[in-house]
Amino acid sequence: MTDKQAVIDALQRLPENASLDEITQELQLMAAVRRGRMDIAAGRVKTHQKVKESLASWASEWTTR
Repeated sequence: MTDKQAVIDALQRLPENASLDEITQELQLMAAVRRGRMDIAAGRVKTHQKVKESLASWASEWTTR
């Protein structure tokens, strides 16, 4: 499915009274999900443990300032 067709499909699923902000949010979410899937396919991922370690490291840096 092309990006254009995906947008058309998304617009058809939204209610008729959807605001521009709601439409924008929907499209931004779609784009983020696509980027995430592309990252996964390309192997750009981290384990849950690695993320926890990174967060712990960042948190300790913030508290020592």
